[in-house]
Amino acid sequence: MIDHGEQAFGSLKARTYSVQTLIIGSGAAALNCAEHLHEMGMADLLVVTDQLGGGTSYNSGSDKQTYYKIGVFGDTPDSPMEFARTLTAGGMMHGDIAYVEGLGSAPEFFHLVRNGVPFPFNAYGAFVGYKTDHDPRQRATSAGPKTSQFMVARSLAQVRRNATPILDRVEVIRLLTAGEGEAKRVIGAVALELDKLDAANFGLLVINAENVVMGTGGPGEMYRISVYPHGQIGNHGLALEIGAIANNLAESQLGLASTRFRWNLSGTYQQVIPCYFSTDAEGRDRRYFLNDYFETMRQVAANTFLKGYQWPFHAARLQNLGSSVVDIAVANEVAAGRRVFMDFMTNPVPGEGMGEFSLSDLGDEARRYLERSGALQATPYERLAHMNPESIELYAEHGIDLREPLECAVCAQHNNGGLRGSIWWESNIRHLFPIGELNGAHGVRPGGSALNSGQVGGLRAAHRIKAVYNAGPMPLAEFRKLAAGQVRDEVKAIRRLLKSPASAPTPAQVRGEIQDRMTADGAFLRSAATIGDAVSGAKALWATVSAQGMRLAGRADLPAAIQNVHLTLTHIAFLQTIQTLIERGGGSRGGYMVLDPKGDLAVSTKRGSELPHRSENMAMRGEILETRLAVSQDGDIPPASAADFTVAPVPTRPLPNDDSWYETTWRQWLRGEIFREGA
Repeated sequence: MIDHGEQAFGSLKARTYSVQTLIIGSGAAALNCAEHLHEMGMADLLVVTDQLGGGTSYNSGSDKQTYYKIGVFGDTPDSPMEFARTLTAGGMMHGDIAYVEGLGSAPEFFHLVRNGVPFPFNAYGAFVGYKTDHDPRQRATSAGPKTSQFMVARSLAQVRRNATPILDRVEVIRLLTAGEGEAKRVIGAVALELDKLDAANFGLLVINAENVVMGTGGPGEMYRISVYPHGQIGNHGLALEIGAIANNLAESQLGLASTRFRWNLSGTYQQVIPCYFSTDAEGRDRRYFLNDYFETMRQVAANTFLKGYQWPFHAARLQNLGSSVVDIAVANEVAAGRRVFMDFMTNPVPGEGMGEFSLSDLGDEARRYLERSGALQATPYERLAHMNPESIELYAEHGIDLREPLECAVCAQHNNGGLRGSIWWESNIRHLFPIGELNGAHGVRPGGSALNSGQVGGLRAAHRIKAVYNAGPMPLAEFRKLAAGQVRDEVKAIRRLLKSPASAPTPAQVRGEIQDRMTADGAFLRSAATIGDAVSGAKALWATVSAQGMRLAGRADLPAAIQNVHLTLTHIAFLQTIQTLIERGGGSRGGYMVLDPKGDLAVSTKRGSELPHRSENMAMRGEILETRLAVSQDGDIPPASAADFTVAPVPTRPLPNDDSWYETTWRQWLRGEIFREGA
């Protein structure tokens, strides 16, 4: 990395760096890519992050956070192609990418093992697995509730040993590009040093880079009810505004999570069968609301138990009193202004006419599981302490005693969509590599497969950079010619924000409107009747922000305001994708329902029939919705006040028929030809 000191861009000077590969983000995927690039001899790297240790992979988990890998124990056969069939079974995923994730699964899993992530193994050395949601085999494993935190910590230690430079407290606010159309490529980025916002140049930093790897996570801040760590933006808008194509933005995952300390309540937390109750806003009027939905105590207990490994809300589990009825019940209570709690000190309390809770009266699946686990203690807390004491300790670390009721809700947890990538995780914008949750590879996926995808994506991006994009950064003089106008435009945008009129909304108001709209229309309950109004409202907000800016209390508000500009654009893209899916006849699938008074399904419970909704349109599993900022006929991006996206279906590519011959593959590999295929 070359530090050029301060360089003039118009009337302002900005600290300027030149580097072969810029890596934005410091989570598990981003750091993994930095590791692999260094291993391959590509040491001219720079990692920039707004908060080291602040991302989703370092701050999220569950009872035993799942890492989904290819089967590597016992005598149950598995293969990369079989792995790929599972990944594509839910639809909306390209077969070649699924196959790549299967092929990369074992190498990347054992890379984590070598890094020191403490995945458990038995006396034979076998990394024993278990089943997770949408998993026909026992491919899942876990290093406990902090699996992804271990991944980040071990990778960060290796990156530091490699002496890779890391700039912390740096917010990237624009990607710089050159070229047009299919030849368009990224050439670097503009950022703000967050501890220098009061400087004359706002802490402006400009980076000249041959390649940009983005591992900035998911857009958790778009949702009011979210288990993402506070402040998780995702930065989709940075890429969308330069013409990057997105995939699968309608495909989200939501599930029960605690709200005071944001953590997923899956696995053992549910399998010990705690008691659910709700209160009014002041904590009075306790109601055991699940009894309103299920006829018997066995049904209440069985579905609570099943939320353990059927944790995400899933539209297919609403019929015949399936486990996702629990999510509906919780959401209904929250929508009514009530608070929902899980009580680990009490077994489920029966309603009128129900029998008492009894471990001996559980369904076969739950009873066998608890018996085999030796978890037949009297209370949920005792069962949890027996099976998974680490899950109790985790909450204690955050000042929460699970002997007290734990407040929860159905929260946005993961977005399976994101930016489009090739089999090398390269965007349609050349030299730009979205990895981790920012990459939109998956439709409906097995639990834990996103962690594997992030690791494989980091490796694949590193391979292509090493083989194809291994030149150094362009000469500074050439870079300045290409970037100067874009940097000046960004400075003008900053100055406009700082001069926003008193009538403009505040950053908090803009963020709140985005969150309310996405929670109402972009979470797991989506309505054919209201999605059009949601899109119109999102575009109206964009027009307001574009025309008026945001009223800032001072420069400290500047990063949040710039984030809001990108988040406003991002939520238009998400909502327009959802609107297109619904208008094309899409139904309820994966992590959401499409509410429709004319729908062919309803949720039938003890309360009666409610929430009419569409069943899944199975034909749409074979396509991916691609979303792109609309451009004018001459190829220009439209004025900021007229943000609009085109959303179009593309057929999923099938699983490849890989009958490669060693001798020819060897020659193609030696000549570097394989790194240019599938790009």
